[in-house]
Amino acid sequence: MDFLNALVVLSNFVLIPAVAYGSQLALGALGVTLIYGILRFSNFAHGDTMAFGTMVVVLVTYLFQSWGLSLGPLPTALLALPFGILGCMVLVLVTDRAVYRFYRQQKAKPVILVIVSMGVMFIMNGLVRFIIGPNDQRFADGERFIISVREFKQMTGLSEGLAIRTTQGITVVTAIIVVALLFWFLNKTRTGKSMRAYSDNEDLALLSGINPERVVLYTWLIVAALATVAGTLYGLDKTFKPFTYFQLLLPIFAAAIVGGLGNPLGAIAGGFVIAFSEVTITYAWKKVLKYLLPENLEPSSLVQLLSTDYKFAVSFAILVVVLLFKPTGLFKGKSV
Repeated sequence: MDFLNALVVLSNFVLIPAVAYGSQLALGALGVTLIYGILRFSNFAHGDTMAFGTMVVVLVTYLFQSWGLSLGPLPTALLALPFGILGCMVLVLVTDRAVYRFYRQQKAKPVILVIVSMGVMFIMNGLVRFIIGPNDQRFADGERFIISVREFKQMTGLSEGLAIRTTQGITVVTAIIVVALLFWFLNKTRTGKSMRAYSDNEDLALLSGINPERVVLYTWLIVAALATVAGTLYGLDKTFKPFTYFQLLLPIFAAAIVGGLGNPLGAIAGGFVIAFSEVTITYAWKKVLKYLLPENLEPSSLVQLLSTDYKFAVSFAILVVVLLFKPTGLFKGKSV
C-alpha cells in the first residue's frame, strides 16, 4: 500500500507534469530545430513568436466566450487555435519579408542573423505586451480535471489521490497528433522531401530545381503553427504572461541542442530530457521517501536538490555540459 501511495505521489507531482511540460518543450524545440536545420540560424525570437500566436488565441477565446461559444468540457481556446496559427503565420511571413529576406540575399553569416533575431525578439515582446498588457491572462475554461483527487481516492481506497488536469491530457494528445502530422509531412509529401533535401545539402537541392523561397515559406508556416500550438498548450496548462515566453527560450534551446540541433527526433527527446531533469531536481522528495523508507529513516528536511526558482538553471547546466562534451547532441544534429 505504501509503495502504491508513493507511486501516486510521484505520478501526481513528477511524472504527469513532466510529460506535459516535456510535450510543450518538444513542440517549441521542433520550431527552433526546423529554422536551424533549414534556414541555418538560431532564432532567438522563437519564444516571442509563441507569445504572439498565443496572444491571438487568448483574445479570440475571450471574444468567443463573450458570444457564449464553447466546447463544453474542453477549453474554448481549441476553437480559437486556428485563428492564432493564422495570426502567427502572418507575423512570421511579414517579419521574414521585412527583415530576414534581406540578410539571406546578402548571404549574411549565421551570427548576423542571430543578432537580427534578437532585435526581432525585443520588438515582438514589446508588441505583445503593448496589445495584451504585461499581466497574467487565464483563459482556460471547461472541465478542470479528467480525474480529480477525490474521485481517485474513492476508486482506489488509497490515502493519496491522483489528479490529471484536462489541460495536461490535451497537451499530450495534441503533441502526439502534431508530431505525427509533421513527420508525415516531412517524409511523405513532395514539399517535405524538398525541405529535407534543402536542409541536407543546399547547393545540390538548388541544382535539383528546388525553389529556395518556397522552402523558406513552408518552413516559416510550419514554425508558426508549432509555436502557436506549443505556446497555447503552455498557456492553458500554466497561465499566459508575455514575459514567461521570453524565459522559456532557454529550456527550448536547451532541448533542441541536447537532442541535436536540426534533428526533429532529437528535439522531441531533448524536450523530455530537459522537462524531467527540471521537475525531478526541483521536486521536494520528502513525501515519496516517507512512504518508501522505514520510520526511523524518514527525512526531516524537504529533500529538495534545488528550489523551483532555479529550474531554468537546470536546463542551463545541462546545455553547458552537452555543448562541452557532445556538441552534436544525442541524435547527431549539426554541431553548434
